[in-house]
Amino acid sequence: MKIFFINHHGGGFADFVEVADGTTVERFFRDKVPGGKPENYLIRVDRQPAGAQEVLHEGQRVSFTPTKIEGAVA
Repeated sequence: MKIFFINHHGGGFADFVEVADGTTVERFFRDKVPGGKPENYLIRVDRQPAGAQEVLHEGQRVSFTPTKIEGAVA
């Protein structure tokens, strides 16, 4: 199935991507942001905050927006 993926990390990009039926938000995040920590991102599905075990469906919009920037000092 296809979903629309928006990644705001670094230069950012948006495109339709193919995912397997039954893919959870957590699995998709781990595939697309290897080594990333979910707590350092605002993860949304159809513009709403998403839970890790939420199953993705055809045509949904998924976005990852970093809330922490590596190297930044608070």
